[in-house]
This record gives sequence, C-alpha cells and structure tokens, in this order.
Amino acid sequence: MNCYERAVALKDETIAHRRWFHTNAEVGLNMPKAQAYILEELGKLGIDAKPCGHGVTATLGKGGKVLLLRADMDALPMPELSGEAFACPTGKEAHACGHDFHAAMLLTAAKILKENEAELEGTVKFMFQPAEETFEGARDMIANGILENPKPDAALAFHVSSGKNPAGMFIYNNTGTMMYSVDGFKITVKGRGAHGAYPQMAIDPINIAVNIYQGLEALIAREVDPSKANVLTIGKFAGGTAANIIPDTVELQGTLRSNDKASRELLVRRIREVAEKTAAVYGGTIEYEVLSEVPPLICDPANTTEFAKYMGELPNIRSYAGMVASASEDFAVVADQIPSTFMFLSAGFTDDRGLYPAHNPKVRFNEDVCPIGVTGYAHCAIQWLKNHK
Repeated sequence: MNCYERAVALKDETIAHRRWFHTNAEVGLNMPKAQAYILEELGKLGIDAKPCGHGVTATLGKGGKVLLLRADMDALPMPELSGEAFACPTGKEAHACGHDFHAAMLLTAAKILKENEAELEGTVKFMFQPAEETFEGARDMIANGILENPKPDAALAFHVSSGKNPAGMFIYNNTGTMMYSVDGFKITVKGRGAHGAYPQMAIDPINIAVNIYQGLEALIAREVDPSKANVLTIGKFAGGTAANIIPDTVELQGTLRSNDKASRELLVRRIREVAEKTAAVYGGTIEYEVLSEVPPLICDPANTTEFAKYMGELPNIRSYAGMVASASEDFAVVADQIPSTFMFLSAGFTDDRGLYPAHNPKVRFNEDVCPIGVTGYAHCAIQWLKNHK
C-alpha cells in the first residue's frame, strides 16, 4: 500500500481527531478525556490498547525488532485567541504547541499500520504521552513500563511547527545536540516579616531575592565557557501582599537550558550555592526544589539518517538538516535510553495566519501537515522494520 495516498484519503479523519483534541484540551499528567478517547479509537481499530501511567500504549506486529512511535497530547494552561471555530471553550487550556496534531496523526497512522499488520516485519509500539510541557510525561510512562515488554530497539517522534513555513518540510539533526536540556527549579527565600516602617525588625526576603537574581545572572557571564550555549531565565518572582508589609517569604522559579553537559552540571550546582550563600549573607535561608531534569535531546545519527531517507520518499517534501533549538523536549528522556529520532514538520502559513509562534494564544497550525505526519509515522515504521529484521 502507498501510505501517503492512504493518509491523504484519511485526511478528514485525522483533522477530526485533531479538532477533538483541540476542543477538549487538557494539561499536565491527568488527561482522562484524551486517555479515554485514544483507548476507544484504538479499540475501534481492533488494537488492544491499555493505559500506561497517565498515557496509553499498544502494540502491532509479530515479534522481531520493536520501533516505538511517540506522540505527546497535552495542551498549555493559557487562553486561546486563535479564532478557530473549534477552539477550547474553557479559556484556561489551549493547544498552542500543536500536540493535538501529534496525537491525531499517530491515531491515523495506527489505522494504516493495522490495515497492513500482516506486512509488518517486526513490532510497532505506540506511546501516547501526557505532560510533555511540564516535563513529567515521559518519565511517568517509563516508570510504568513503556520501554519494557517489549523493549523498543528505536524510537521516532514528530513535532509540528508554526510560522511562515507551510506544510511540506521535515527538519532534523543527525550530527549533534538538537534541543537543549532543561533544569527547572523553585527557590523559596525565607526571611522574617515586619511592618514596612520598621525594616530593622525584619529579614527582608525581597532584598535577598533581588540579590539572588542578580547573582544568578552573573553565572552565565562569568562562570561558563562562552563558546557553549547556556540560557538561564527567572520567569517567576513573587512575594508580598501590601506596600507596607515586609513578607516572610519570596518565591523565585526559573529554568536552565544548556547544550553542554559540563556547563549544565556546573550551573545546576552553582544556582543552588549562590541562592544559599546569598541568603545567608542577609540572615535568611532558602528551600530549593527541583521542578524538572531533562537531558539534551541528541538523536541517534544512524537511525536519524535512515528516517530522513524514508521521509525524503514522500512527494513534494523538502528537508532541512542540522536544526538546533534552545527549547527543550522531554522525549530526550527516551532518547537517553534508546536510539531515537525527533523531527519537526512545518505546519505554518505564508499569509497572516503564520504571524504567531507556538505558545502564543493566537497561534494557528496548518492542517495540510496531517497526511505528512501520518505517512511519516506509518511509512517510516514499515520501512525501518523491513530493513532491521
């Protein structure tokens, strides 16, 4: 069977799946509606699916090598202003990163693979994953056995991209780090509250937090190799309730991203040290909480080159090799354990619909990408298993 022709024939079905996920957007680990929908849809195809942690897994085929196909399915905790008729109605969740496409494309790919199950020369394992945005989902499914029984020999995942590039391009990296690590942290600065008129009676956590912030900013400038890429951002600085009250505590939250293992190890240690010692200088203390630990995403060179060849067999497709992004992706946790490939699929527009980036409330994605993603999953699986008997 020609997977692309079948994917085109099923385009409306894939779009219907995508719009269901979009309207019924859920965030984080607990995604009961999405989990139930996937279990039901796979069941309709005669595929025996089951929960795996907060996600869903299933297998097709007959022994041999095992290829894992992964799709994340979570949304973001934000309003949607896209203007799409199928926008999430809650005003609190939005598929502003395109994960609705990933889940929809993998569902349709599962249908094509089921139709051709007799021809599979190995096993396909499906991974429908929650909580990529919070960097919890991959670890949750790994803890619940997604990489065992059967153990995958390789993995493949896609991610759509918005912007001014219309559907018809796949983007990959088969030579080095594709996406940065992410280490999220929360620093709770503890002082002693007092009346704003009597600061000498307080240990001011706002003052401490300001000095911690400035100290952390100096780490990138003065303590790591400038030839390496490191990004440190404090995105939350919260404390206090009124102008004349010095609070007891202030909260800082931030993320460190890096493409270099040595820099990452140094900075993770130094962030905590700077916070602790700065607080001590001013008579306060801190509590330090790790929010996420995701390694850099480094794709397996051989498999990625091979998958790029299969993607190049699609009609009217272009490729771009060597992509590097400072964003992070928790598929890296899978790639850290088994040979893996991650690719972006362009899903933008050349007109004003392509003005907004992912994670913007007005972002829109081009549904013409659906047959490309479906074919990518199905065709790559069939060919990879055939050539790795």
